[in-house]
Amino acid sequence: MAHATPQGPQLLHGWRKLNRFDRRLGAQLPEAYKKFWREWKHTTPTAVHYVPKTEPFECDEVSGGVKPVQNIPLPLIDTPESHEGIWGGEAIIKGFQKRQRLKRRVPHFWFPTLRRSVVHSRVLNEYYSVVVTDRTIDQIHDCHGFDHYLLKNLACDLRSLLALKFKRKILLNLLHGCPNWEKNPTEQTRILKEYKCYLDSYTPEEIDWYGHTYAEALRKLMLQIRAENPVVPHKVEFRSKLIEQLKNAGIREAGGNHISDEKTAAKDDNNENADIERLTKLEAPSSTSSWLSKINPFGKKQET
Repeated sequence: MAHATPQGPQLLHGWRKLNRFDRRLGAQLPEAYKKFWREWKHTTPTAVHYVPKTEPFECDEVSGGVKPVQNIPLPLIDTPESHEGIWGGEAIIKGFQKRQRLKRRVPHFWFPTLRRSVVHSRVLNEYYSVVVTDRTIDQIHDCHGFDHYLLKNLACDLRSLLALKFKRKILLNLLHGCPNWEKNPTEQTRILKEYKCYLDSYTPEEIDWYGHTYAEALRKLMLQIRAENPVVPHKVEFRSKLIEQLKNAGIREAGGNHISDEKTAAKDDNNENADIERLTKLEAPSSTSSWLSKINPFGKKQET
């Protein structure tokens, strides 16, 4: 039975809106990246700007009645500057503020307190100067190190692209055995023993796709597709067919036009010009005194 849409037989609860992973190039992204996207965009982050209430009901201070508790997260604004630092889950809050009792409320923005500090990665064996907040420093101290802070928290809690790229780099170094500590095997073994437990939650493919934005993931996928299916120029294909036809015709001079490597021949203009000169020489008449040989730009000039 034919259906109007490909998802027609599966619609049990109405129409389902297609997302970015259901069409075009996004449908070819691997499941490893989709897992990271769900962790980054569809997982509820830890409450930072409010204290969630654990009780299901509470008493209304105005009416004195009982009402259900609703932990509604505050709408946060992630600016481009927030992705250039590590803000510890904080962001800009947009709301209203009543500055005078007899006047209407006005829009107001709340910004976190930023400062530049130096963090140290034991796995990478490097120091970095980044813009952080007080909450970031407190979480690094609570987690006993910058590496533990990145590896313990989910992508939705880190929020920053810089932090996600740091986390992917640390996971890749742990996967390859901490190459930055090759000169100190004792410290290398100790760090691998301490941090290798975080690799149990990821596969090598998931680590490779971790921390990329949607645009970066599409670019990475396109490069893989082009590497698997390289594009051969038509001039190389047509030239190979022409040389094969000349060989089948029994022309002796066509044996020197064989191309062993098509990629090298496509990039080498000198070889191409030499092949054209040989082919045009075959088509030219034997008599050098012919007027056609005089106007042939590829033909040799008559020696005097």
